Amino acid sequence: MNELETEAPLHAAEIVREYGPFAGASKIAGVSYDGRRIWAATGTALLALDPASGEPVHSLDCGCDAGTAFDGTYLYQIVESRIDKIDPATGRVLASIPAPGQGADSGLTWAEGSLWVGQYRDRKIHQINPETGALIRSIESNRFVTGVTWVDGELWHGVWEGEESEIRRIDPRSGDVLERLGMPPGTGVSGLESDGADLFYAGGGESGKVRTVRRPRAVRP
Repeated sequence: MNELETEAPLHAAEIVREYGPFAGASKIAGVSYDGRRIWAATGTALLALDPASGEPVHSLDCGCDAGTAFDGTYLYQIVESRIDKIDPATGRVLASIPAPGQGADSGLTWAEGSLWVGQYRDRKIHQINPETGALIRSIESNRFVTGVTWVDGELWHGVWEGEESEIRRIDPRSGDVLERLGMPPGTGVSGLESDGADLFYAGGGESGKVRTVRRPRAVRP
């Protein structure tokens, strides 16, 4: 994005619901959704949450210190400098690939047969091969990138700098910022995932919470 370009206007994010904090979990690092359950990475365990009650219904003991993704069958989890492919029923690690940021990675999502990885301080989103970790392409942002998600062909990512956080829609070709949803001051966005329709699930970092944020209708085609 051209630094001189006027940014999209900032609109207040509509927080619909909060889940957590959860017993034994001091943070939420990554978030995903498998069509039935919200998955939340807490550092030492992946929690599967019932969206209706907000209560954990399943837990997998594993390293999970950043983004989480689901490809329709398997979970993918950033752990230090690698991405693990995990059986969601057993927690077994089926394969591992190197993470593009070599430990500086943040968000993670699945779309178009690829993994998309946020790189926090480098302000980038990488599309990588899920089998090898090979880089396919990179998209630049003008802010620190946390969670990443795709929905209806739209690329969204979380921003967290100091006490300010946003959920942003960007052009996947140019990186231009098309829509900005501002979170309340002090409300961070770590992981980010769409439910495939009207909602985002946003990890709340050290708050230990997962927040449901409404996806604005105005941005839809």
